[in-house]
Amino acid sequence: MSVFNKIIILSKKLASSLLKDEKPTDLEASDIFNDADKAYILKNLTDETLIKERLNLANQVKKKEDWEKVKSNITKPSVRFLYWKYTAAAAVIGLLATTYFFRGTLFNNSNECMPIIVNNNIKTGTDKATLTLEDGTIIALEKGNNYEAGNFKSNGEKIIYQANNRSNSKIAYNYLTIPRGGQFFIELSDGTKIWLNSETQLKYPVSFIKGETRNVELVYGEAYFDVSPSVNHKGSKFKVINQNQVVEVLGTAFNIKAYKDETNIYTTLAEGKVELDFNGKKQKLSPTQQSNFNLNTNALLVVNVDVYNEVSWRQGVFSFENKPLKEIMKVLSRWYNMNVVFINEEIGNEAFTGVLGKDQNIEDILATIKNFGIINNYYIKNKTITLK
Repeated sequence: MSVFNKIIILSKKLASSLLKDEKPTDLEASDIFNDADKAYILKNLTDETLIKERLNLANQVKKKEDWEKVKSNITKPSVRFLYWKYTAAAAVIGLLATTYFFRGTLFNNSNECMPIIVNNNIKTGTDKATLTLEDGTIIALEKGNNYEAGNFKSNGEKIIYQANNRSNSKIAYNYLTIPRGGQFFIELSDGTKIWLNSETQLKYPVSFIKGETRNVELVYGEAYFDVSPSVNHKGSKFKVINQNQVVEVLGTAFNIKAYKDETNIYTTLAEGKVELDFNGKKQKLSPTQQSNFNLNTNALLVVNVDVYNEVSWRQGVFSFENKPLKEIMKVLSRWYNMNVVFINEEIGNEAFTGVLGKDQNIEDILATIKNFGIINNYYIKNKTITLK
C-alpha cells in the first residue's frame, strides 16, 4: 500500500474520531504507518512553510463558508449533523491529501515532459439549468438571472416551489435539465430538497395532490434527495422513478446515479430507509448500503460503501478511493464539459485515490494526477484532453 493511500485511510480514521467525539491518538497512526513511512513523511511532508503555501494555493474545501451557507438552509437536526459529518471528513482528508498532492511538484527532481496546451477552452462547471414548463415554454436559469412565475422563483442558482394549498385533480409537470458543466438545486412544493449533478434531467409536479403518493422521475443523470417526511404530508409516500427502478421512501436522504451512457443504476442510502423495486423484485437498503442494478442483465448487487465518496460531488469536491482513471475522467468530463482520449487504454485502469476541488481548473487537476505517476503527460486542445 502506498504512503498516500495510508494517509487517506488515516484521515478517514481521524474524521471518524471527530464524529464520535473521540480524541484522535497516535495509536491510530502507528497502526498504519511503519518506520519507513514515518521517515518519508517527516522528510517530505512536514515543511511548515511549504504546507502553508500549498494549502493557500489549493484551498479545495472552503469548510467554514460552505457550512454556514448550508446550515442557514437546514432545520432538521439529523440532516444538520449529516452535513457536518461530510464537511468534517472533507476538511480532514483535504488537509492531508492536499499536502501530499503537491509533494510531487517540489520533491520530484526528475526531468518530466511539460504538458502541451493549445487553446484551452475547458471551463469549470457552474450553476445553470433549463426549465421546461408544461406548455413547452423553455427558460434558461443561470447565475445572476432572476425569474419568478406561478408558485416558483429562481435566482439562477436554485429554484424554489411554494406549497399550493389547492386540491388539484390534475398534476402539472415541469422538467429541469442540467447540461454538462452544470449543477443545480431545487426545492419541491412539499419541501423535498434535491441536488442535481451535471448532465441530469428531473421530471416533477409543480404541486402535489394532498394524500396521494408524491412521484418524481429522474429521467437520467445523478441526484441527491433529502425527502420531506411522509408524516408532514398526511402519510403520503414519496417515490423516485428511474427506468426500471422505483425507490420508495418515507423520509430520508439518498443518492441515485443513472446516466444515459451507463448500464448500471447506483442507489446509495445516506440516512433513513428505502425500498427499491426492480421490475417487481424488491430490496430494502440500510444507511451506507449501495445497490447496483444492471439494466442489461437485471442483476442486483448490494454492498456497503463510503457514503462520503458517493455524495461529495454536491459539496464542492470529488472524492475518489482506488477509482480507475477512466471512471474518474468520465466524472470530470461531465463537470468540465470536455472530451477525454486515452492514447494507451491501460492507463485508464490505473487506480487513483484523492480529493479534488470542483472549483479547480482542469490543468491543476491533471497536474495532480500526473504527479502521482499515473499519466506520463497530457495534451489539451480546445475542449479535448489527450492522456498518455
